[in-house]
Amino acid sequence: MSLIPATILTGFLGSGKTTLLKRVLAEAHGQKIAVIENEFGEENIDSDILVSDTNEQIIQMSNGCICCTIREDLRNTLQMLAAKKRKGLLDFDRVVIETTGVADPGPVAQTFFMDDEIAESYLLDSILTLVDAKHAEQQLNDRQEARRQVGFADQIFISKTDLVSKEETAALMHRLKHMNPRAPQKAVHFGEVALSEVFDLRGFNLNAKLDIDPDFLKEDDHDHGHGHGDHAGHDHAPGEACNHPSHAHGGAHHRHDDDVKSFVFKSDRPFDPAKLEDFLGAIVNIYGPRMLRYKGVLYMKGTDRKVIFQGVHQLMGSDLGPQWAEGESRGSKMVFIGIDLPKDILMQGMEQSLV
Repeated sequence: MSLIPATILTGFLGSGKTTLLKRVLAEAHGQKIAVIENEFGEENIDSDILVSDTNEQIIQMSNGCICCTIREDLRNTLQMLAAKKRKGLLDFDRVVIETTGVADPGPVAQTFFMDDEIAESYLLDSILTLVDAKHAEQQLNDRQEARRQVGFADQIFISKTDLVSKEETAALMHRLKHMNPRAPQKAVHFGEVALSEVFDLRGFNLNAKLDIDPDFLKEDDHDHGHGHGDHAGHDHAPGEACNHPSHAHGGAHHRHDDDVKSFVFKSDRPFDPAKLEDFLGAIVNIYGPRMLRYKGVLYMKGTDRKVIFQGVHQLMGSDLGPQWAEGESRGSKMVFIGIDLPKDILMQGMEQSLV
């Protein structure tokens, strides 16, 4: 049986996750979807599209979609769904896991890597994060979970942009880009988004190309050097409160010093595989909980193929990608996204892991 694709849907409270889900479930796209809700809140999927409730909390919907709540842990729910599918008791093509507005999607994602049985049945496709444009400024300023969800995302959907000015939306997108340069952002209207932009994104596919917007990085090189421009006055020690009230932020030129940040390591010298493994192993031991996503295409000594690397929290893995093409300039590019990660230590350690 081929692997069942799984999508993790996360996002700020009130950002429209349920609206998006309902639309995905109601749309006649010929796919049967199993939805796992982290917990049924007030905002749960309407009972009028639900057909039957069983003591197992699996609910079959009129269009063949299935819903279940996780009261026990995710792993058991996923195993039970896969077993029922194998036995022909349930028919579904893919799974969507909706996490609560405050949940950290990291452990959910790790379940797909860590657990052999789950890994044999499922393919984690991507983490989608919904951001509410109207309340984003305040939520990002006040709540670390909101910032984490942005850092984890493979794709960011911004809802309610019709309720704010174009400038505010642009400033928000700029801010999100700094936290997570590898997730494409798209403004969506009340959950109306093409399914091709929701499913089969392959955000965790190790052979995927590394999407980092190169122009964004160029702008970054000169725009954010510490100690000049208006950025200099807006630095905080880790954990120190930002004394700017949430609503006072003006225009797109304002620099936020969010604790979730990204930076990129690049080099055209090859890595020594043993040194790199030792260094990254040591780093995730110490900083794992604060490392949200890290991903790279690496030039390694001893192979003619690109090495595709990625991790979530303490879990990391690598895969041999395609061969370096003839005449292609070889080099490594790795993006780190995390909470107050020590850029100097990481950059220096990567540099020292080169041949």
